[in-house]
Amino acid sequence: MLLVLSLLVLQGIMGAFDNFWHHEITEALPSKPSARKELMLHSAREFIYAALFLMLGWATWHGIFGIITIILLVVEVGITLWDFIEEDMTRKLPPLERVLHTVLAMNYGAVLILLLPILWEWSLGATVAKVADYGILSWVMTLYGVGVFFWGIRDFYAVIKLGPLQTPEHIRNPIAVGTVMTPQTVLITGATGFVGKAVVREQLSKGKIVFVLTRDRAKAENAFGANVNSIERLDDISDNTKIDQIINLAGEAVIGLPWTKSRRKGIRNSRVDTTNALVSLVARLKIKPEVLVNASAVGFYGDGGESRLNEASKGQPVFLSEFCQEWEAAALKAEDYDVRVSLLRFGIVLGRDGGALPSLARPVQLGLGAVMGSGQQWMPWIHIKDALGLIDFSLNCPKICGAINATAPDGVRHKDFMTSLGEVFNKKIVFSLPEFLLKRMLGDMSAIFLEGQNLVPSRAIELGYKFSYPELDGALNNLFPRQKAFVFKES
Repeated sequence: MLLVLSLLVLQGIMGAFDNFWHHEITEALPSKPSARKELMLHSAREFIYAALFLMLGWATWHGIFGIITIILLVVEVGITLWDFIEEDMTRKLPPLERVLHTVLAMNYGAVLILLLPILWEWSLGATVAKVADYGILSWVMTLYGVGVFFWGIRDFYAVIKLGPLQTPEHIRNPIAVGTVMTPQTVLITGATGFVGKAVVREQLSKGKIVFVLTRDRAKAENAFGANVNSIERLDDISDNTKIDQIINLAGEAVIGLPWTKSRRKGIRNSRVDTTNALVSLVARLKIKPEVLVNASAVGFYGDGGESRLNEASKGQPVFLSEFCQEWEAAALKAEDYDVRVSLLRFGIVLGRDGGALPSLARPVQLGLGAVMGSGQQWMPWIHIKDALGLIDFSLNCPKICGAINATAPDGVRHKDFMTSLGEVFNKKIVFSLPEFLLKRMLGDMSAIFLEGQNLVPSRAIELGYKFSYPELDGALNNLFPRQKAFVFKES
């Protein structure tokens, strides 16, 4: 049994990491309606694990008790297989999570190979539970059992909060569709992302006809229903289609696995190739769009250090900067067809429904918030309302062309940002992740967290845009009006 319990200790460590890092931090499953069924399966499995940890840590189970334990183990296998199917149907697992699930399955298989013969032997005797003491392993099993039991309650509560299983998002969160006499038509890429969903809703509220380019039509239909025209290929748009405006938000997530050669290629191509395809669409449309709003990023500038940057500042020969430069260059080709091009260089977009803020705030809520590196790096940000505002401003203001820094005027350092976030939740930021550790763990990708830009949204201010949330404290207070009751929504 000592070997079995040791393997269960390993299972608990990996499972806890999977729950905390993937399910809670990076994927935010308890806030995603599409994850309700997966959360139900997780909750059931967690209750089974709680029973197994507590039962096996302090006793041997004979007779009918042994049979019940075998049944629990077999049911756990069935739930896990069902969970694998559900995950593949509802979300794209990050590679690290997929690898971890494989290792968890292998380790659990080893537990079954060792434990089932023991349980079968126990089940052949009289029905009785005999006290067993495995020293520190018994106490570890107790800790695991209690922890996973409460995590099961947490997941079950999330299922209840998320409501009925089959209700589409656009019905749960109705879309206000405006009406105008002569509606414009807008094509939006990246429409099912955090910013994309908000942009689609904003454009629909203005009475526009909306086309969305998506790789997953079912996901778009769940989010928007019949309010938009979902297409999976730009070739599905005929040359005679009248498209007045294009908003390009498409792009593979930059944060994830290390920036291997293939990852860098995927990050670049998801932006540059999509933008080139949009320009090709513009070229063949008989009626040209008025404007292309292309979402770029402040990574264009690379590491700005202490320099005060504006839209005239140059890029650098580093990966983040180079792919942003290529991305913008691809978008600017639309000017050859008399299309006005606005390049919005976004900082971190702060919103409750997704993006970076939930991942930053959850550890803070748990008292685990940490400053990365020295904390002195600048951290350009923008409230989601101003992100939408600048997109709309770019669509409608004929003077806007070229680069626009889509960041709030109130530039802050990373340490100050985390301190302000901690104050929202009445938590002190006591932890720090050293620069050398982040570089060792993340490689070149650590630049996202350790480097920054001290930006001024000069062009936006000069052209007359009025920020709704120019200061960080005001933005955070708006997003967390009553933090004790705050629940993160779907990303």
